[in-house]
Amino acid sequence: MSKTILITGATDGIGLLTAQKLASAGHKLLVHGRSQSKLDKALSEIGGDCTGVLADFSDLNAVETMSTDVKSKTDQLDILINNAGVLKAPNTKTEAGYDLRFVVNLFAPYKLTHALLPIMPKDGRIVNLSSAAQSPVDPKAMRGEITLEDMEAYAQSKLALTVWSQETALFYDEGPAFIAVNPGSLLATKMVKEGFGIGGSDLSVGADILIEAALGPGFEHASGHYFDNDAGRFSPPHGAASNATHNAALLQTLQEVVDGTAETPPPRLI
Repeated sequence: MSKTILITGATDGIGLLTAQKLASAGHKLLVHGRSQSKLDKALSEIGGDCTGVLADFSDLNAVETMSTDVKSKTDQLDILINNAGVLKAPNTKTEAGYDLRFVVNLFAPYKLTHALLPIMPKDGRIVNLSSAAQSPVDPKAMRGEITLEDMEAYAQSKLALTVWSQETALFYDEGPAFIAVNPGSLLATKMVKEGFGIGGSDLSVGADILIEAALGPGFEHASGHYFDNDAGRFSPPHGAASNATHNAALLQTLQEVVDGTAETPPPRLI
């Protein structure tokens, strides 16, 4: 059965390959890119029933505009794959004063997901791209009050995304599902090349597990869980994710920064 699927960061790497595989299987794709030229190139490479949506995820206003664009293009979104991410950049501070890694890897998917939940069915799935790189989250770093090295900022943002998936799943016990996935370490992505100076391994390892998480029966009851593709199984994330005090501070800071409130009610579902 064909699904309507949005993939962020789909102009290269795992996102592009995942989109190509899903389009070839007959699904309706909405693919996100940061620049029109890259988006146009990706659309030509993906083919099938594929539509582009544009947003610079370092700008949360652009994320809001993109969510409106998505809702104008479809009445129902079955799957959201929050794939867009960043490790290094020439300037890691946004105009608003936040660390770029937290904005792109955490704030943007949080804002986009909550904006799109009203058009997601209860059997829908939100697949959040986690990582083997995870580190306890400092709310001061989330607020841009302290500066972190590249890998530490990335690792904190990825654990934060994983914790958000875990905790948000508790609100939506009837669905849609929130699933965090480490697609595999050191795959052949631009991020791996920039961060580690190596070519990386087969991207299909990552794309295939994202497709399985989005559509496969093995993830049907996986809401709130973390899948580690390096180990090939569901596993506990970093131990900090089981610390209630850590998680409460993380979620409160996330809501305060993005929503301006620490009490964001769950949106209405279709």
